[in-house]
Amino acid sequence: MPFAQRPRFSWRLRSRSLPLGERTLLMAILNVTPDSFSDGGCFFAPERAVEHALTLLEQGADLLDLGGESTRPNASPVSPAEEQDRILPVLAAILREQPQAVVSVDTYHAATAAAAIAAGAEIVNDVSGLLWDAEMAATVAASGCGLVLMHTRGGPRDWLRQAPLPAGPVLPAILDGLAERLHAAQAAGIARQSIVLDPGFGFGKRGDENLRLHAELDGLQALGYPMLAGTSRKSFLRQLLTRRPPHMQEPAPEARAAADAASEVAAILAGAHLLRVHDVVTAVAAAAVADAILAGRE
Repeated sequence: MPFAQRPRFSWRLRSRSLPLGERTLLMAILNVTPDSFSDGGCFFAPERAVEHALTLLEQGADLLDLGGESTRPNASPVSPAEEQDRILPVLAAILREQPQAVVSVDTYHAATAAAAIAAGAEIVNDVSGLLWDAEMAATVAASGCGLVLMHTRGGPRDWLRQAPLPAGPVLPAILDGLAERLHAAQAAGIARQSIVLDPGFGFGKRGDENLRLHAELDGLQALGYPMLAGTSRKSFLRQLLTRRPPHMQEPAPEARAAADAASEVAAILAGAHLLRVHDVVTAVAAAAVADAILAGRE
């Protein structure tokens, strides 16, 4: 079975660089929110969030992705001030405990990105691809931080009623959208070496559209940038678990972790350099297997 070649890059962050491609890096999700789709409320209290962050690092996370606003479908917007109240104390506490931790801030608000960068964040993970705040591109450029540039269609209030993508390959529309966003990023002065691309599983893609994207994922390499894949606990994987013969029982809770691991291995073999994950222990094992398969090919 042929697998994608995974080119190597050096990802330039605010104060350091990370090698990409030698092995898969794991970006662990830390949602300091009451309403995220999977773990809303679990780590809303700052002390719980910090404790969980340290656990994620001990389990093998290479980066932490800290977010203070849910972007699930129909989520209620949060002001930049409230978002910062949620995440900045957690960010400061993490870096007191682990000064070398690499922290990404998951936000589309330029003011929150600027505040988090000033407090020590290395990366901005903007799910809007610099679209939802006109100041974000300039903020990222001025800081010199790393950027995860995601493809999205519409916003959280649109996704449940959004028209489906046309039948056939999904990737061409994503390549076109990301190419346009890359042009905007570069026009703002964001360095090429600072950018990682995310095709945006679930962000304006519904149900099996995500499976079509998964099957075509290796084609994202045509743009020449490192790739992040974030399929962890996404609804399209959960829906697959319900497609079972009538005689089979309801999937056990561990089935969701197995579905995530299967998706993560497939993404790595398609060329993903980073995975954004909830369950670090499972992802470490999945990445170890997939990385060894790629190494065997090399």
